[in-house]
Amino acid sequence: MAQPPPDVGEDDCLPEYRHLFCPDLLRDKVAFITGGGSGIGFRIAEIFMRHGCHTVIASRSLPRVSTAARKLVAATGQRCLPLSLDVRAPPAIMAAVDQALKEFGKINILINCAAGNFLCPASALSFNAFKTVMDIDTLGTFNMSRVLYEKFFRDHGGVIVNITATLGARGQMLQVHAGSAKAAVDAMTRHLAVEWGPQNIRVNSLAPGPISGTEGLRRLGGSRASMRENVLASPLQRLGNKTEIAHSVLYLASPLASYVTGALLVVDGGAWLTFPNDVKLLADFASSAKL
Repeated sequence: MAQPPPDVGEDDCLPEYRHLFCPDLLRDKVAFITGGGSGIGFRIAEIFMRHGCHTVIASRSLPRVSTAARKLVAATGQRCLPLSLDVRAPPAIMAAVDQALKEFGKINILINCAAGNFLCPASALSFNAFKTVMDIDTLGTFNMSRVLYEKFFRDHGGVIVNITATLGARGQMLQVHAGSAKAAVDAMTRHLAVEWGPQNIRVNSLAPGPISGTEGLRRLGGSRASMRENVLASPLQRLGNKTEIAHSVLYLASPLASYVTGALLVVDGGAWLTFPNDVKLLADFASSAKL
């Protein structure tokens, strides 16, 4: 069985990196990555930059992406532009894209990685909480894609990779908001792939599984004991790491996937086929709500 590539748990660059793909795979390309200041988005930016790509990393927190950009530039020698951006606000997106185009002259790749999530039973989920997740994940993905299409992709082509989830494929306890939002994004992927293919725009989704060293796993993974039990029951019997996800995104964004569009690539070690719903967790939520 193949061993996973090295990774680090924090939002830091890898101390060493061995190229599994050709080092200049994305030479002189420019990628715009939402949610690029931390977690999976940060590692995607790093791996892209280690393959010759310049990046724009965007987040609502300018200090976070500014710190991330300094780390990325120091580790890779490529350029990285940090921008403050709320994907729910089209005027802010337009201004950010204009700034990126002024800096680099082009944007070849869009990675929609910004997301919001938490655990909550549907019966306790507020209307506003559901709307907020839909606004960030689904509306935010459309907003970013639509603005990039208008400002660059329509006339020059491009690649969009939407980071989604397998939640909507099976029905996951405590995740109706995120599952609904990500399922909508996967549908959007297919629609945009059909409509924008003639403009040489490829659009794909990538659904990570439980990934070590991420805020998502810390907040959503449950107790260590239950997570270990679930992971050992999955086909590859381990968690994935951020470098593995970044390598898969690199494939979809690169010329290696030149004939791939409208696809959903699940990168979870087969976990979505075997992960159980935790009925006890739902009962715990119900009990705490009564206190």
